[in-house]
Amino acid sequence: MDLTGKLLIAMPGMEDPRFEGTVILICAHSREGSMGLIINKPVTDLTFPDLLEQLGIPHMSEGRGISVHFGGPVERGRGFVLHSPEYHTTDGTMDISGRFGMTATQDVLRALGRGEGPNDALLALGYAGWGPDQLEAEILRNDWLTSDAAEGLVFSENDATKWAESLRHLGVEPLALSATSGRA
Repeated sequence: MDLTGKLLIAMPGMEDPRFEGTVILICAHSREGSMGLIINKPVTDLTFPDLLEQLGIPHMSEGRGISVHFGGPVERGRGFVLHSPEYHTTDGTMDISGRFGMTATQDVLRALGRGEGPNDALLALGYAGWGPDQLEAEILRNDWLTSDAAEGLVFSENDATKWAESLRHLGVEPLALSATSGRA
């Protein structure tokens, strides 16, 4: 099972408060482990222009103002730009199932500051990571649902509705989910 490019949707009974109510785009999934970015937890104390200023990157008035998110608890000081697939650098962009790209170099930040770069983007500080077989075990334990990633949902500016919309995309009404699970 390859979950690259899929969404993980936290179940209501998620015990880890860092992941409660989250939607995560899986950027890489292999036998060695998995890596993803939380796409619905905006950072409230840092704006994109503020971040560019801290990094000494010029931000023109016509520069793009993308949202800054808590990407996950691993390496929170590191930034990742999740973006639409038309933007690509030769040495810094990772293809995610041909539908998304992820760039972790300052080139994409400079391009966005100039009003260029990818059509759709969000910046994630930190990432979510799992060791070998860890994510699969969490899915079997009913911590997560998986879904195809709808591009409009991933880059939606309405972070507050992404979790419920992800569930509805699966045909699940959020209020119908139970915080407890079991096996028949």
